[in-house]
Amino acid sequence: MKPELRTDAVEQQTKEPLLAAFKAEAVPHLPLYVSEPDPTNTVSTSASWNRILARAIIALCGLMLLVTCYCFAGSRPMMPGFDFDTGTFSSASEQGATYQLGLGIADITGPVVEINMMGYADSNQLGTGLHMRMRSRAFLVASEDLSDRWVLINADICMGDTAVRLGVLEKLAELYPGLYTTRNVGIVGTHSHAGVGGYMQNVLPQITSRGFVRENYDAIVQGIVLSVQRAHGSLRPGNLELGVKTLLETNINRSPYAYAANPLEEREKYRYDQDKELVLLRFANIDGTDRGFASFFAVHGTSLYHNNTLISGDNKGMAAYLYESYMEPDTPPGNNTFVAGFFQASVGDTSPNTLGAYCETGADAGKECTYENSTCNGQAQGCQGRGPGFEVSDYESNRIIGYNQFQAAKEIMSSSTRALLTGNVRAVHQYVDMSDYKFKLANGTNVSTCPPALGYSFAGGTSDGAGKFDFTQNRNGSEHNPFWQAVKSGIGGSPTDKQKNCHLPKPILFNTGFAHKPYDWSPSIVDMQMFRVGSTIILVVPAEFTTMAGRRLMETVQNELFVQGIVGEDARVILTGPANTYSHYVSTPEEYRIQRYEGASTLFGPWTLDAYKSIFTSLVAYVADGFTPLPDPGPSPPDLRSQQKSFHLPVVSDIAPLGKPFGTVLQDVDEARIHHPGDVVFASFQGANPRNNLRLEDTYMRVERADGKRWKTVKTDSHPSTTFEWTRTSTILGTSTVILTWRIEDDVPAGLYRLRYFGDSVSLWRRGTSPFEGVSSTFAVSV
Repeated sequence: MKPELRTDAVEQQTKEPLLAAFKAEAVPHLPLYVSEPDPTNTVSTSASWNRILARAIIALCGLMLLVTCYCFAGSRPMMPGFDFDTGTFSSASEQGATYQLGLGIADITGPVVEINMMGYADSNQLGTGLHMRMRSRAFLVASEDLSDRWVLINADICMGDTAVRLGVLEKLAELYPGLYTTRNVGIVGTHSHAGVGGYMQNVLPQITSRGFVRENYDAIVQGIVLSVQRAHGSLRPGNLELGVKTLLETNINRSPYAYAANPLEEREKYRYDQDKELVLLRFANIDGTDRGFASFFAVHGTSLYHNNTLISGDNKGMAAYLYESYMEPDTPPGNNTFVAGFFQASVGDTSPNTLGAYCETGADAGKECTYENSTCNGQAQGCQGRGPGFEVSDYESNRIIGYNQFQAAKEIMSSSTRALLTGNVRAVHQYVDMSDYKFKLANGTNVSTCPPALGYSFAGGTSDGAGKFDFTQNRNGSEHNPFWQAVKSGIGGSPTDKQKNCHLPKPILFNTGFAHKPYDWSPSIVDMQMFRVGSTIILVVPAEFTTMAGRRLMETVQNELFVQGIVGEDARVILTGPANTYSHYVSTPEEYRIQRYEGASTLFGPWTLDAYKSIFTSLVAYVADGFTPLPDPGPSPPDLRSQQKSFHLPVVSDIAPLGKPFGTVLQDVDEARIHHPGDVVFASFQGANPRNNLRLEDTYMRVERADGKRWKTVKTDSHPSTTFEWTRTSTILGTSTVILTWRIEDDVPAGLYRLRYFGDSVSLWRRGTSPFEGVSSTFAVSV
């Protein structure tokens, strides 16, 4: 167990948007911070009716006052932007607004136990509980007259996927026919490597997750849709502003050897071998109050190591939690109206492990890993990146990297140097078959991309998480173990000479473009998408771009926008991904030749980046003012959802031992001790499998404080100061235990507290689930 360290209290500031009562079609959040009555305390029915009557009288008086004020004000509305005659908001332009904006947040937490986690491809990394709930955050931007719109979704998943995208689009089409489509919906993963796996439709990412996990897929799709519903329901006039902040000590380049292969004159254009700018779009009401923001910064979601087994949003999820709780400190996470989005950028060769990569075992322990291939004693396994909180824990590193992003966003939001955006809202999308995309380079040479394939160094992993066996990075494979020559022939067959030559100098390990059993191992058809709002362009890409690859694509698009007269020199091009589907990495041709992890994972061969430049250049014209045609939609990707295989058994039965019913406290809190900030309090309970009920928009645990004769919820499983851990104690008998942990923060008030567990059991003898609760003894906290 690795409990999360406390986060220091931050300045409390509540900024609720105006006119919240007029949210059309709003989907409400579930209240979590409710006071629970003490079972020994009863309240008379007559007292309840007296309170109801008093509230009704107060409401009536308020209504009369409002009407009186309105009459004395003539025809002028008392609320900015709301027309009392028509019952609608007035034109955005009349209020100085530029756009119609909507924001929404929803829970997408899948099964937190017994399922492999997505990102490190480590079959031993099975979930055992929850650090923080996963969220989907939707950012909706529409033109003033609602003639065009796009919605960009920031989801706490490792990457976007075609199956998820298809599921979301189907449900949105049912809710809003013709409004949210392939063209204008982008789903971007925060790239957390601490999330639940099994939601992707291709075979390769399902190997470690033991196939498709329907419960997780459904939770992600439903939560994303709900976040869009909430954004749609909150649509109202507002302004967008763009700000930029240089953020240091938050990312490093984990493949500097490959980066150094890029031309010197190109590298000299940039101060760092990583993008250090955090770019932010501020969403504001027409009266200037904050509604939220979408920020973009490149740092891998690998602050939590591959031996972590608690589900978490990693550093991006932490940053969002910190900002949203800073804005609405008394609102439970997930119920906030202010929405903070921390999107990825050119994430491919980034790492949050800013102290560098060191050997952790063997004769080289304590030394830096080798520069060329990140090994220790010739092996990749001993090399591990260290985060800024290395001497404490990876959870502390996660907090620091999240806090740095939170702090940079906070500085932008409080500055006066943001640029107001004006201009059109446009969205364009095209499916492209990248297995054989033919085009000309700038010098006139005809080239083509290749059917998907991954190189030997792909299996070597990175310094954020090494691979298995005897693979390393920067390896051409020629002298490799002959055992793998036999193994790789079983995945798509032995590569043809044409395939080998197409991918050179990559030696092919997994020939996934030719592997189709039981269904496609890798995608070939991917999403190319571009959003525009004023002079800001967002490239929504289906891969992890290295730093220099991202720079080249953004520069290419910006130049084309300027040449076509679509934007001026003040234009800002932003890249975000991995989105919509996952096609691994995009490196520069120079980095590709080095064949470290990023080059070996460039799925479509050495001309992949140039293909992206060609495709996005052709799409630029479609975001021009007044340009109404749409591009050829391209070939639709295969929908593999009906073919999915799963090797996960359902929960058959939960058993509680005789005399210890579900919810029984097995190890209680220390009642006699006076606890203080920084202390860790825990209790264990007779539990049941949390897969029985994901408790979406809810919680598995609460920390409650005595408030008179009632209990008030102060923390849930969404707070980083709590952890929920589940252990199977007997597979045969079906028994299990749950441990609830709370690290007491500095800002909690003194008082009496307790831990409360919420579970659901299943039985062979009855249908459905049976909810139950467990409550610890009370304990005192002194400050």
